[in-house]
Amino acid sequence: MTTTNLVLDVKPIAGSIGAEIHGVDLCAPLSDEDIQAIRDVWLEHGVIFFRNQPLEPSAFQAFAERFGDGVEYPFVKGIPGHPMIIPVLKLPHETHNFGGIWHTDTAYLAAPPMATMLVARELPPKGGDTLFASGYAAYEALSDGLKKTLSTLKAANCSSKAEVTKTREDRVADSATDKANQALIGEHPVIRTHPETGRKTLYVNPAHTTHFVGWTEQESQPLLNFLFAHQVKPEFTCRFNWQVGSIALWDNRCVLHNPINDYHGHKRLLHRITLKGDVPV
Repeated sequence: MTTTNLVLDVKPIAGSIGAEIHGVDLCAPLSDEDIQAIRDVWLEHGVIFFRNQPLEPSAFQAFAERFGDGVEYPFVKGIPGHPMIIPVLKLPHETHNFGGIWHTDTAYLAAPPMATMLVARELPPKGGDTLFASGYAAYEALSDGLKKTLSTLKAANCSSKAEVTKTREDRVADSATDKANQALIGEHPVIRTHPETGRKTLYVNPAHTTHFVGWTEQESQPLLNFLFAHQVKPEFTCRFNWQVGSIALWDNRCVLHNPINDYHGHKRLLHRITLKGDVPV
């Protein structure tokens, strides 16, 4: 029997971004109305979290695809039987954590993912939290003059920027796809308009953005450095402490994230699926 008229217990966790949703069992059937109610909370808060949701890979993917179409990650193979679910893994002997830098996922694609969903499988005894930052809040806090200047600019985003390449070296070493050594480049507006909410968001990130289109990297760097520092100010962020069975769903069109690498000597494993997006405008 399909659940209907779900009453969500929504608890915001910070002033600008993030909310936990309680009172829902994701292992139970959910109606389209229930999914829309969850989606509305997600669009409002940018990233939502669920606790104690032991979804096996097939159920995890099925739940994620209630929000959009799953897409494969270009550089790392998926888990057996589920090519769209990749392991976000750090082993005890490794020093770099996958994606361990502020970023939006695969901004170097022509149509970056709309969303990303993670579920926690194995966690260290402490550490391993993830930070999230609101592109909406970052944009809205800019001066009118800088908003005007940025509104005319596009930025180049590259998959081979050194800082982010280091974070996926271990997984590329053991799970590489045939695209692992390619350098992918996407050019996107610096100020992006969200296709569902109509709100404007600052759409650059330290992991992938290399320069403004028509500018040199040297010319671009001072302004980019300012924007990179500005967009992750504490007041624009939230921090999530994972538990096994926790799920996070974030809007990759307006949210950055940064997994904290503070658990050396311990294993951390999450499963990730990304959902098809559109060309930023």
